[in-house]
Amino acid sequence: MVDEAGGSVPELVRQVAAEAEQAWKHYAVEGAVGPDTPVEIEDALSQIDAERAVDLLTYLAAYDLVFPDSGRRDRTHAHRAAERVVRLLGYEAVWYTNISDLSPRVRAWNPVTRHTFDGVVAGTGDHFTVVLLQVGED
Repeated sequence: MVDEAGGSVPELVRQVAAEAEQAWKHYAVEGAVGPDTPVEIEDALSQIDAERAVDLLTYLAAYDLVFPDSGRRDRTHAHRAAERVVRLLGYEAVWYTNISDLSPRVRAWNPVTRHTFDGVVAGTGDHFTVVLLQVGED
């Protein structure tokens, strides 16, 4: 998993996760543990196609992982933005996520942070890498 700029997608996801953990540490459960290394992050990620990336980017931008019935942003606007990001990275882009299921009443993922809830989508292509991460606590 190497991004177009020569870095590692798991390293970039870990960097974003570390920043989120720092910014949201006052919400985290005391003593919570999670992946600490890019290798552990890589184990949590699976490759997806561009269509699934659009769906997951839209979900993470529009809905809350903790309270999925409460909208965060307009879904139509989030969908247009997700399509644009995928298009800008190009058809050769490679996409990854830690999310395995977001069907109604089911949310399943492999953690990439120390938070109770997290979802990430990362894409790399055309010399750029994009990482969208949502974290939450209930």
